[in-house]
Amino acid sequence: MGPNLKKIEEISDGDDVFKKKMIDIIKQEFPKEKQDYYFYLEQNKYQESALIIHKLKHKINLLDLEEGFKLAQDFEVELKNNKLDLKDSFEELLATIEAYLTTLSL
Repeated sequence: MGPNLKKIEEISDGDDVFKKKMIDIIKQEFPKEKQDYYFYLEQNKYQESALIIHKLKHKINLLDLEEGFKLAQDFEVELKNNKLDLKDSFEELLATIEAYLTTLSL
C-alpha cells in the first residue's frame, strides 16, 4: 500500500489546522532530509546517512508506510555497518514519498 494520511488523520482527530501543520512540516523537511541523505551517501559518510534515515523514519511512519518503515530501520542498521544492500529499495521509497507529497494540496 502506498503513502496515505490515515495516521495523520488519527493523530489530528478532526483538527484540520493541526493536520495541515503536520503535512506542511513533512513537506518542508522531507526534501532537505532527502538531499542530506544523498549528500552524505555520496561522501561515503554512512553514519551521517544513517542519522538522516532515523529522522526520515518518523515521516515514513506518519505516512502509514509500515513496510517502508521496516525497510528504513533495516537500511539504517546496514549503513551503520557500512553496507548498502538495501540502498536501491530505500531510494525507491524516497521517490514514492516525494511523488506523493507533490500531490498533496491542503
